[in-house]
Amino acid sequence: EFKKLLKETLKLNITKIHSPTGKELAFVCFRTLEDQKRALKTLNGCKWKGRVLRALAAKASAYPLRKKRAAQANQGDAGKPKKQRTSVEATCPLAAIPYEDQLKQKSEEISGLLKKYTQELKRLNPQAKPHVDSFKFQGVLPSPNVNGYRNKNEFTVGKNSVGEIVVGFRLGSYSDGSVEVAEVQDLPHLPEQVKWAARSFQTLVQQSKFLPFNPDGNVGHFRQLMVRCSSATGELMLVAGIYSSNLKENEQQELKEELKSFYENVAEDSPFKCTSLYYQDVKHGEAGQLVNPVEHILGSTHISDTIQGLQFRISPLAFFQSNTEGANVLYQKAIDLAAPTKDTTMLDICCGTGTISLAFAKHCRKVLGVEIVPDAIKDAEFNAEANGIKNCKFYTGNPDDFITSMVKDALYEQDPGKPADLIAVVNPPQTGLHSRSIAAIRSAKAINRLVYISSNPRKAKRSFLELSLPESEQDKGAPFYPKTAVAVDMSPHTTHSKLIILFEREQKAKPVPPREQ
Repeated sequence: EFKKLLKETLKLNITKIHSPTGKELAFVCFRTLEDQKRALKTLNGCKWKGRVLRALAAKASAYPLRKKRAAQANQGDAGKPKKQRTSVEATCPLAAIPYEDQLKQKSEEISGLLKKYTQELKRLNPQAKPHVDSFKFQGVLPSPNVNGYRNKNEFTVGKNSVGEIVVGFRLGSYSDGSVEVAEVQDLPHLPEQVKWAARSFQTLVQQSKFLPFNPDGNVGHFRQLMVRCSSATGELMLVAGIYSSNLKENEQQELKEELKSFYENVAEDSPFKCTSLYYQDVKHGEAGQLVNPVEHILGSTHISDTIQGLQFRISPLAFFQSNTEGANVLYQKAIDLAAPTKDTTMLDICCGTGTISLAFAKHCRKVLGVEIVPDAIKDAEFNAEANGIKNCKFYTGNPDDFITSMVKDALYEQDPGKPADLIAVVNPPQTGLHSRSIAAIRSAKAINRLVYISSNPRKAKRSFLELSLPESEQDKGAPFYPKTAVAVDMSPHTTHSKLIILFEREQKAKPVPPREQ
């Protein structure tokens, strides 16, 4: 709402907004000093929601890389950088550990997180105690593929420790003052065709007159490379991320032609070929811009892959599980926990390309899905038709705004006199489900079961607690309590895994009518 005030009502040219948790303030960034000055003048004394706003010029943080270099210069020899991690250590920190021990380590960590969450819940909602005491964690299920499983990767174009141009993974973060990039050939979780894609793009950049992007000063052009591949078809999609703020229109066109020519003329004896090529403009976006636009320049527009015996079309920016075989395990476990019947309507919130929706469809009466990325919904609708599935309907938009209408649609189509059986399945981004979505789910009394798939269990606490807090003026609707949880190792050799939690709504006892006299 505050972003809407700044951008739409006050017409301020903002680039970014950050509001620290629990604070009644926000940091707002601008492209130019003139934009900042105009905002200060406009905001000071502005009335909003019954309050008078006050705006101050904030002291900008120093660029991390320059700050680090300055510190090293001041410290002399004592300030020499520490030995940098290898690419394996940076991206696959558990690779040296036997896989059985990786699963054990992840199980212990998630068990500890869930214990902390449930203890906090009992403190905030004492009535949750009997439900929490019976809550069970079933451990971590292994990935069918331990090596070469990752079907989507985003590589950085930069330089290694000796100044050579490299396409690979950063060894540290820019906020820590690190811009060094390392090659990916030794990484166990990458398929061979993905390694070929990174290596071939590295050759292209090394030969080009256009330069690698450097965040220290925002100079250069080749910024990143996204690679998507299919284990089912062998297709390979490349999305070249180009920083174009310092390129003229004719230079952009020249660079596109260079990309197209390079991948059109791959050697006949090459073990792999690019089947789909996109150009992505990753210059500074406007405030409120969700994704950087892409332009198709070669080959097919999509790739396809298979989950749960269903074929899925995947566009460049659509969400699709990064471990295809692991997704089979993940979705089957979600179905088992939800236990849908032929009378069930499933609401798939954050549905992406419809993978979860279509996996559930044959077990349900109807499936309704919502997703904010328009191309993903186009893929979902295409996927439903391609697989002959007729009982799915998809909505394009912010899930926060569609949950209530989806519930109304489900209830409207319910047979008269038959109780509604609604299950919600949520697979939100790593930051968790938005509080507005949680409020909408809690307010929808017809939803009694919720399957929550967390991409980052370490950040699931807020959603976990908001679903289970006692009913109040702010938290309308009876709480959902955790019943069963199981994790799936979608990312072997890393510290990440996905967590599925089945929540069930507290059922209030119906009042007993007084006995007739």
